[in-house]
Amino acid sequence: MRYLLLLFITVCSCTNNSLQKTSISGYVYGTTYNIVYFSDEELQLKMQIDSLFNVIDMSMSTYNSNSLITKINDNENIELDNHFKFVFNVSKNIFNKTDGYFDPSIGPLVNSLNFGPKNYDLPQGNLKALVGLDKFNIIDNKLIRPFNSFIDFNAIAKGYSVDVISHFLSNNNIANYLVEVGGEIRSSGINIDGNKNWRVGLDTPRFDGLQKDLYKIFDLKDRSMATSGVYRKFKIDSLGNKYAHIINPKTGYSSTTNILSVTVISENCIEADAYATALQLMSIDEIAILANKNSDISIFIIYYDDNNEMKDASFNNFPSI
Repeated sequence: MRYLLLLFITVCSCTNNSLQKTSISGYVYGTTYNIVYFSDEELQLKMQIDSLFNVIDMSMSTYNSNSLITKINDNENIELDNHFKFVFNVSKNIFNKTDGYFDPSIGPLVNSLNFGPKNYDLPQGNLKALVGLDKFNIIDNKLIRPFNSFIDFNAIAKGYSVDVISHFLSNNNIANYLVEVGGEIRSSGINIDGNKNWRVGLDTPRFDGLQKDLYKIFDLKDRSMATSGVYRKFKIDSLGNKYAHIINPKTGYSSTTNILSVTVISENCIEADAYATALQLMSIDEIAILANKNSDISIFIIYYDDNNEMKDASFNNFPSI
């Protein structure tokens, strides 16, 4: 999660019922973000939102040399803040529910494959000995973990930031908003422009990097959504083999699944973000089993079948239009 924040704010657009529409967009954590909200007065929340992004960055950015998580990964004996503790506890919960497929402790493996900020010159077996969130615990406000391990919340922190900004808007008596950070989304109320539900779209998976086109469009009402895919961020070796940035904690290597993207809808974006990452590593049968055990989340996957044709499947009443 690289911290870079440039805000471009447009205020004004009065709606039919006199609510003010505010749109904020820019760059944060190495990606883009967009926030739209309606309020009964012209609320200028730029500085507060900027501050919230910065606080999360100082807690959980592995690319920030002064962040709390960097100091932990450098083996400093440091007390945890509430942001870190909350994200860790949610991570432990999803780790258990996904049988270890979601595991923020895979940092050494991520770094060894040049997808992270640190170099690890250790044999694969030694690195795997550092991995496993069941080896990590919070005791007396400290993170107890294997020495030289590396914890990385990049697969969950964007979703958490969406929730933090959303709660901030709600606490300012804003009922109608859409918050999006790097494709992770949370909606509340309706889009008062046109008096309609918030509508979102899923990109068609493409490895060629050409112009995006939408695979699916649907309404997202008072829910959160996150998508994980293997088609945007990957490395290519000298033989032309593609290596996805999502590392399988069970094998220690990049994902080789036939699933191109996984989208999860849940109440909170932090959980949607974590589940989407974990499900990207599973087989379709494993996803179906998890969906059956967790009716509170809806799932949509795009995959290649045995004939190398693009197909999709949905679980737990994923919305459609």
